[in-house]
Amino acid sequence: MAGVLVLGEALEGAAAASTLEAIAAGRALGGPVAAAIIGDGAKSAAQDAIAHGADSAFVCEGGLGPEAAAAFAEQTAAASAPRVVLGAKALLDGSVMARAAYRLGAGLLQDCASVALDADGRLTATRPVYGGNAMAAFRASGSPAAASLRARAYEALERDDSRAGSIVPIEVDAAAHTRLRVVERVRRPQEGVRLEDARVVVGGGRGLGGPEAFAQLEELARLLRGAVGASRAACDAGWVPPSYQIGLTGRTVAPDLYLAVGISGASQHMAGCSGARDIVAINKDAGANIFKEARFGVVGDWRQVLPAFVDQLHELLSDR
Repeated sequence: MAGVLVLGEALEGAAAASTLEAIAAGRALGGPVAAAIIGDGAKSAAQDAIAHGADSAFVCEGGLGPEAAAAFAEQTAAASAPRVVLGAKALLDGSVMARAAYRLGAGLLQDCASVALDADGRLTATRPVYGGNAMAAFRASGSPAAASLRARAYEALERDDSRAGSIVPIEVDAAAHTRLRVVERVRRPQEGVRLEDARVVVGGGRGLGGPEAFAQLEELARLLRGAVGASRAACDAGWVPPSYQIGLTGRTVAPDLYLAVGISGASQHMAGCSGARDIVAINKDAGANIFKEARFGVVGDWRQVLPAFVDQLHELLSDR
């Protein structure tokens, strides 16, 4: 019997970073932890999961749609009888955890920043509410209980290749669990670190004035080994693709450093980056809301501030 079942996915033959983070959350609850891995290279990813803290793993090779993935979750839960089911909020584009919870008859705590067990052994969680302006505590009323986790809510445990655990293949009849048909998959070429996995994110907003400015943000992100994101206004204007969007209706990031350039700091945007360890803001409007959220801020025109900052970074890096 597993204390915690983690629903995860394989990306290019390795366990997704979000899966390893969920395993760390499961271990923090006391374990034992069973990982259920979906995708191409799931068996190899299961080895990653065990090395990072899982005690056992179930695998289903190949791509599954959200309904078939939920059926896989149901089968693995029947085999492991977990008290708690965890998974990334963005698992398979964010459409799996709710379906899986329904199949398991479990209450779902969504978009959690932390999870714990109370004195009665019930799952509790904190999650942002009111567009990220406050954090609220919730408690699950039944068992099993399920929770989806925000990106980078937990740090993955150190890899330990001496760990061993069973890996059990599970067959899922995808055709029997699919009412949706995937017509086409389009993969956008990914250069560098994924936005959700980046420890440094450089975000650009309406204050940049146009798409050309994002070339400077790309250079800065490259120097900091990070990724570039954007506010909804910048995406809606067509300056960058929608995949860059950070916020309530976009991606959720939790980097060590979020550098916000020309972003006003509306609550909808902050809901997507409130988990950042440190926020540094550059904005010419001294009254911008972003300064209330930032640890450090520069009031000024980004056209003057950013080039000077990039030049200084080049100088510092050349001395190494």
